[in-house]
Amino acid sequence: MLLLPARNQIATPDAPCLFGVKMQAMHANPHTRPPASRALTPWLQEARVTMTLAVPLILTVIAHMAMMTTDRIMMGWLGSEVLAAGLLGGHLFATLEHAAIGVLGAVAPVLSQHLGARRFRQVRPAFRHSMWMAAITSLPCMILIWHAGAILVLLGQDPELASAGQTYVRAMVWGFLPILWFVVLSRLLAAHMRPRATLIVVVCGIGTNALADYALMFGQFGLPRLGLVGAGMTTAIVSVLMFAVLLAFVLHDRRLRRYRLLGRFWRVDRAQLQELARLGLPIAVTNISEVGIFLASTLLMGLIGAAALAAHAIALQCSALVYMVPYGIAQAATVRVGREAGAGNRDATARAGWTALLLGVGFSILPAAAFWFFGGAIVDIFLDLTRPENRTAIDLAVSFLAIAAAFQMAEAGQATALGALRGLKDTRGPMLIALAGFWGVGFISSAVFGIYLGFGGHAIWISLAAALTVVGVLLVWRFFTRSPLLINRALHSS
Repeated sequence: MLLLPARNQIATPDAPCLFGVKMQAMHANPHTRPPASRALTPWLQEARVTMTLAVPLILTVIAHMAMMTTDRIMMGWLGSEVLAAGLLGGHLFATLEHAAIGVLGAVAPVLSQHLGARRFRQVRPAFRHSMWMAAITSLPCMILIWHAGAILVLLGQDPELASAGQTYVRAMVWGFLPILWFVVLSRLLAAHMRPRATLIVVVCGIGTNALADYALMFGQFGLPRLGLVGAGMTTAIVSVLMFAVLLAFVLHDRRLRRYRLLGRFWRVDRAQLQELARLGLPIAVTNISEVGIFLASTLLMGLIGAAALAAHAIALQCSALVYMVPYGIAQAATVRVGREAGAGNRDATARAGWTALLLGVGFSILPAAAFWFFGGAIVDIFLDLTRPENRTAIDLAVSFLAIAAAFQMAEAGQATALGALRGLKDTRGPMLIALAGFWGVGFISSAVFGIYLGFGGHAIWISLAAALTVVGVLLVWRFFTRSPLLINRALHSS
């Protein structure tokens, strides 16, 4: 049975939170501290708490990328055709997985607001319905994955590569639902400001994945040589194991087991499912619109030529890597804003959102400087500067990185503002902004200026920069103008 604190007992930076989450207080004498220092202290405390939550989230995403990179490397050892088939199937799988995880984007703000408002009895039903939402979302995705070969052929891909890619994702599909359940568990822990367990499980998954890949793909340790199918089986097995380990941790942890999360698991409330869908579907559309514009830019770049496509791939990979930091800060912003909004603390809610924005935009100065001043050195990691046939691609890649430097602040701003707005359960408006910015500005201008008018790859990257800037400015403005109303709405829903 849960022991609930008094209704008016609100977590502050000076008081311990439930389940052992503590925030250090600064016990200096207010009469001996300058007024400017007193005003700055809450912001510094919020920055420390946000980064304490964000760092494990950032490392978790990077570790997941390392796991996928291991798969790609070992596919390459089997041959270029195997790698191509694996990439085709893997991209389709990842797109559907990204959409499904977007639907589950409602889990963090819902749980965070319950915890902030001390509605602890609502945590178990919210968790239960999140698990059911994951199961419901997985069904259509798994059906599409099972027929990946036909879908890839319809998209104009080589039938033989499409067939090989289908065998890969059919082996992988059995891990689709477990990985969604793993995401729900990770959001539960993040809402409790305890993301380290998720990080540890994912890091352990890297080694397990690499060892199982080596064994099943190449027939080591007495196992059959399964090639690409072995890679898919490994992904499914590791997904199941990571979910099982994290579930065991959550169920046995003394600060979480009091929820009895699996109690009455078969009891489903349609209204709660509808709330998760109402919040989550716009998040999924937002995620897909952002991923889709970069995929579309890749397809457009392929129309220009091989050198432009290679340069685009390098610049895009570099941008994606540094994006992991503002992305992690954005996830932390969702939790921090959601908890403070649920607690009805207007000032702290606004401070949490603006702190995340300042941290994300502040970090973006570093990669922007690196792209601008050290673009040649970065490209040298990917392409041999001494080979004359690489010169065109190298020059393009360096110029693309210079354009990427220009939109780093905008990209960080749109990511963190999006996270803060999600903490306030504002998802529909940001979805419309993302669609208008990425596709109304980014795609149309890329196609018109880059392809139709013939200005090439530079026009495509400038269009991407314009789209990210428009979306970033509008999302920050929305948080500035809408947050008071949304905070009041969260307070009244408490």
